[in-house]
Amino acid sequence: QVQVVESGGGLVQPGGSLRLSCAASTRIFSIDDMGWHRQAPGKQRELVAVITSGGSTNYADSVKGRFTISRDNAKKTVYLQMNSLKPEDTAVYYCNAVVLGRPSWGQGTQVTVSS
Repeated sequence: QVQVVESGGGLVQPGGSLRLSCAASTRIFSIDDMGWHRQAPGKQRELVAVITSGGSTNYADSVKGRFTISRDNAKKTVYLQMNSLKPEDTAVYYCNAVVLGRPSWGQGTQVTVSS
């Protein structure tokens, strides 16, 4: 069983920054892909960024150049550095970790961008 816990959300003004963290708890030595998705009110959940165990990354077009995903394999933790935040980035952000081909999701952390 894999437990995934996000942290770091909050309220920030437009143009500000936040850093999200996500720790995966598992007895399995290695985790495959880790990623961040988000869901805004009334919208479907969408991929924000994903990083492979080897460090390759992929981003949604809407966040390229503003968000950076990284991971610490020893800590089984993935981070999302969010800069130049916009009101349209407001959403619940969910982390997932893929272990042995199966994704596990966290409960989500709220990010609100508002003046």
